[in-house]
Amino acid sequence: MIDDTPDDDDLFPRASVLRKVLAFTLRLWGRAPWLATACAAAMLLATLTEVFVPLYAGRMIDAVGGGNPAMAWRAFAAIAALGGAMVVLRHLGWWAITPLTLNMMRDVTQEAFARVQRLSADWHANAFSGSTVRRITRGMWALDTLNDVLLLSLLPALTVLVGTVVLLALHWPLLGLVMGAGALAYIALTVVLATRVLAPIARLSNRWDTTMGGVLADAIGTNAVVKAFGGEAREEALLARVVAKWRRRTLRTWMAFTWAGSGQLALLWLIRIVATGGALWLWSRGQASAGDMAYVVTSYLVLNGYLRDIGQYVHQLQRAVNEMEELVALHDEPPGVADRADARAIAITAGAIRFEDVTFRYAGQDRPLYAHLSVAIPSGQRVGLVGPSGSGKTSFVKLIQRLYDVDGGRVTIDGQDVASATQGSLRRQVAIVPQEPVLFHRTLAENIGYGRLGATQEEIEQAARLANAHDFIAALPKGYRTPVGERGVKLSGGERQRVAIARAFLVDAPILILDEATSSLDSESEAAIQQAMERLIVGRTAIVIAHRLSTVRALDRILVFAEGRIVEDGPHDALLLATDGHYRRLFERQAGTGTPEIVG
Repeated sequence: MIDDTPDDDDLFPRASVLRKVLAFTLRLWGRAPWLATACAAAMLLATLTEVFVPLYAGRMIDAVGGGNPAMAWRAFAAIAALGGAMVVLRHLGWWAITPLTLNMMRDVTQEAFARVQRLSADWHANAFSGSTVRRITRGMWALDTLNDVLLLSLLPALTVLVGTVVLLALHWPLLGLVMGAGALAYIALTVVLATRVLAPIARLSNRWDTTMGGVLADAIGTNAVVKAFGGEAREEALLARVVAKWRRRTLRTWMAFTWAGSGQLALLWLIRIVATGGALWLWSRGQASAGDMAYVVTSYLVLNGYLRDIGQYVHQLQRAVNEMEELVALHDEPPGVADRADARAIAITAGAIRFEDVTFRYAGQDRPLYAHLSVAIPSGQRVGLVGPSGSGKTSFVKLIQRLYDVDGGRVTIDGQDVASATQGSLRRQVAIVPQEPVLFHRTLAENIGYGRLGATQEEIEQAARLANAHDFIAALPKGYRTPVGERGVKLSGGERQRVAIARAFLVDAPILILDEATSSLDSESEAAIQQAMERLIVGRTAIVIAHRLSTVRALDRILVFAEGRIVEDGPHDALLLATDGHYRRLFERQAGTGTPEIVG
């Protein structure tokens, strides 16, 4: 659970966040400058028409009172023309903002997804997938709100404010001063409330909204585990605690908005009383006509409507900024491993791997996992990696895939530094079968074919046959068109493993990484898969993270890891000859317990 204690950034307005969000929005507007300009210009001109309507309304009343029908009709025609122009111009503004906003929402969603895809494995391990989805979708819809507020709301409101005050000041400087000062006071109050009072509260409630989404996604995504341990009540209690905290924070936010709205409404009424009283005083002194009175009152009513809405617009702007803050931060998140500017596609033919004086540490670790590690794996060699958990086996293959960058030395394949290669080209030529395969919520054919774009149905079925998966797939009602469920939950563990192995067969890569790929199979399927894998790895470099001696003893070479070092290196039979070797102790421990598991 996250700590809900606000830090200094939560207690005070963060101008840097507003600048970042507005700069982010302006960059998106810059991708469609004509649409953004057309929308802003149309809304500006449409609003100016409303500024002049009270002026002509006052002239019409004076003309009626003075018995001048021609002047009255001219004023009426001007009002009608201004109204028609306003409708047309507003329609143009709304017409322009629709594709502008949809394009922006599309772009930010796709770019945020692309950014998340390229973030480090550590980042994904520490992030709730549900919370990440919520950050993206909430930010996407906040962008819609931001566009509406800036282009359709705040811009017209400020235009009315400036235009009305200027026209009033030209006729009666005192009234213009009163109206302008009152409007500025109202705006200042609104901004202070929004930034110093409401924003920190809203930001904290948003955090709990994100946390609630993460808890929901975590429990729903692991529902099989919840059911297995009868944990429904436990998860419901956890969610109840989070929802209770969210409710308290959200209630605090909504009540703060309520008090702020009441204060702003009171100030608007004060401005109205002063402005109307001033106009009445001018009339009583003979300095204003009945039409002028109508002009002042009507102008205030127009301005009052916009000022009242300005408060809502500022609140909406602040809320949209708060909700976009996490999305903007996601866009600014640096990728864990980035392609170099001069990176080139790697061409792997032989598959020879070398670690040359490699030093590597995980972020936040005091000491390196590897210190000056050097080892060479010739082309076509079948190598097993054994050792206790945390000894460096999995990290070894992750560095080959360049899921992390080394701190010193280099990792090469066929003499090419993997750090100089594009990640996509590297990983497409390294097939991996994890111990716990993860499948997409798609069909079996799509899951198997994921390893090679454009694979034919015949190639997919052949890969499934090699992985001993074709028979169980063919027996399903929809065969290869069967959806496997989220993360493959509709399949058994052995079936998921065979689908993952079939995917690796289809890739036909020069380098294979197998994390005990037969661990979830029954003995009959295991024998068939072992034979198929023996055929597959001929002429290819194979690295097996081994947990069972049945897998290790058949390999050409075994690397024994301990605390980030390779302490033994050789074939199975040779390592057993060492009187007090690590591998022999593992072997004897297995033989003594009768279990097929090696520590790992």
